[in-house]
Amino acid sequence: PWFGKRDLRREIASLDAQSVQGKAQGAWSDVAARIKVVQAQRHYLHSNRKLALEILDLMSRLEKIAQARYAGGLAAQQDVIRAQVEQTSMRSELLAIDSEIRQANARLNALLARPAPAPLAAPAALRPWPAADQLEWASLEARVRERNPQLFADEARLRSAEKGRDLTYLNRIPDFTVGIQPTQYQTSFKEWTLMVEVNIPLQQDTRRAQERESQAMLEAARSRREATAQQALSDLSEHLAGLDAARHIETLVAGSLLPQAELTFQSALASYENTKVDFATLLDAQRQIRQARQSQIKAQLEAQVRLAEIEKLTGDER
Repeated sequence: PWFGKRDLRREIASLDAQSVQGKAQGAWSDVAARIKVVQAQRHYLHSNRKLALEILDLMSRLEKIAQARYAGGLAAQQDVIRAQVEQTSMRSELLAIDSEIRQANARLNALLARPAPAPLAAPAALRPWPAADQLEWASLEARVRERNPQLFADEARLRSAEKGRDLTYLNRIPDFTVGIQPTQYQTSFKEWTLMVEVNIPLQQDTRRAQERESQAMLEAARSRREATAQQALSDLSEHLAGLDAARHIETLVAGSLLPQAELTFQSALASYENTKVDFATLLDAQRQIRQARQSQIKAQLEAQVRLAEIEKLTGDER
């Protein structure tokens, strides 16, 4: 080949290998993100199970209070029955949660290439949050542009297309073939043949079509890279907004809504014991606590899912 063609072919092959490596890295980032999400779902389910057990214990104590008041003629039998109905409902919900936990365990084992029924420890805590400066838009945008696996693969394809266009333009220059052949007489070489061949690109229409094709492929690769970058940044903005909202909701529930619901329940319980409110009001107060706790747990799950998606976009595998 003419000078430079072989180097271009070597560089194209190397860039194609980098593109495939970027795809492999993207596949691993996707698997890592799915592992993080399933683990967060397991924490959510175990937290819900713990909450359901607490509510079941609370309803058992409320049933005893209602029975004592019914025995004293201060409450209707309906209060005892409603407490028992609530306990049955909670036991049914516990069965559903246990089934979901087994399903989540099977999904996590599959992602970890383990047997589906392999035992897994209950999640002790959620993953810690990264430093505040690592969740700033400017920092995240820079990490997406530098480390996103899909962008890395598209960048390699773009550079390969550029080299391919340069190689196509070099095909305007003829290639040379040089050969040397010895002629053997008995046990000695007495003649040598020298061959020189020139490959002249005379088919101009074909060559120009190949040049237009290489230029079009370059423009397509450039557009693909820009589209990938815009989509990644759009997803980053969406997940960052969702993460911020989930963390604010969790803070609001933990710092305001949950304490208020607990105070309401304590007040309703005291009033029920003093025959100032009915059992339905007490149940409504208990449901407010449960809904507040569920909102807090759900916000934690949403924040963890958003964080996993952000780490997937930035190529963070921790």
